[in-house]
Amino acid sequence: MKNRGMKRLRHGLAVSGAVLPMMVAGFSLATAQTAAVSDDVIKIGLIEDMSGVYADITGIGAVTGAQMAVEEFGGKVLGKPIEVVYADHQNKADIGGAIARKWFDAEKVDAILDVASSSPALAALEVAKEKKKIIALSSPGSVRITNDACGPYVIHWAYDSYAIAHSTGTALVKQGNDSWYFIVADYAFGHSLAKDTGDVVKANGGKVVGSTRLPVGTNDFASALLQAQGSGAKVVALANAGSDTINSVKQAAQFGVTQGGQKLATLAGFINDVHGLGLKEAQGLTITEATYWDMNDDTRKWSQRFFEKVKAMPNMLQTGAYSATLHYLKAVAAAGTDETEAVMRKMREIPVNDIFYKNGKIRVDGRMVHDMYLFQVKTPAESKAPWDYYKLVATIPADEAFQPLALSTCPLVKKD
Repeated sequence: MKNRGMKRLRHGLAVSGAVLPMMVAGFSLATAQTAAVSDDVIKIGLIEDMSGVYADITGIGAVTGAQMAVEEFGGKVLGKPIEVVYADHQNKADIGGAIARKWFDAEKVDAILDVASSSPALAALEVAKEKKKIIALSSPGSVRITNDACGPYVIHWAYDSYAIAHSTGTALVKQGNDSWYFIVADYAFGHSLAKDTGDVVKANGGKVVGSTRLPVGTNDFASALLQAQGSGAKVVALANAGSDTINSVKQAAQFGVTQGGQKLATLAGFINDVHGLGLKEAQGLTITEATYWDMNDDTRKWSQRFFEKVKAMPNMLQTGAYSATLHYLKAVAAAGTDETEAVMRKMREIPVNDIFYKNGKIRVDGRMVHDMYLFQVKTPAESKAPWDYYKLVATIPADEAFQPLALSTCPLVKKD
């Protein structure tokens, strides 16, 4: 099977023909000794949705995030060049798994540092476990990645359905929104997001009055929205992502969902969705993300460079690809090799600290834990500039944001 859309990029920052030395988190790249690097190159891969419903929130933006991490690292590690390859899985699990297998078997890829969408990601991570290769995932949200599908080389980076459910679900129920109807994308992430959020609603005294599942890429949400309106639920929750979220929000406005007194909650919303909708339609939506471009001077400077390349501000999936790539390269430098076991040990030992993710750590189940943020979308009057869309509602500390190990079904977690 051909790797449709696969691209290669060999990185190196050059000044007058010489590689530019850089210091990253205490690692001297200019003085690094040549060490055990397989095939004389560090090759990392990303398997994204380059042309489908998730292209705007993953796609070239996630690849660009990884490329910017490589540039930040100086284009080399341990004296060897860093190469980034990427491919389009077309939102098909079998293609995602096949790309991962070919990369590991024939293309000599050392690690996969993102796979868009949960179903292809779950397929690719099974290959990574079999081949004993590192796979770090920012774009997919299924909590299965660190539960029953976990593995010693599997890392879940930016977010998951548990974090979204507990941030958004808890906040809305506490505001009195205690009856929910779910419109669910019919695949692993949609199912997981609806279940986890429903569990949170019920745990806080609310109830789930109904749900409708629709295929990914649905254009017509009319029937589901009519059922949601007829249910009398206080919250119509969208357990979908990408263009599905944009289309369902637009059609909800046409059907007068919020005008009729129901609250519309996007459970996997991103800043790209807000941009696509416009503030007139998106204002008031609650969105949970792990990062926001406008948090401080450092995030603004990095995001402006990203914008110049992509013509959009980054979301947490794209900053996650940046963060995971940077952390992987730090671990290779610290380990003195790209050998999987040695690098994985260093990834767990070294705290995750970069422009967007602070004081993160990788747990035994592979979950990288960090703070999450609950935002509300601004009104048109509140926004002062393009992409000025969020106002911070709450910060959810790392130890509260993600599923506790006591609830994990990961075989690597030892229970008392």
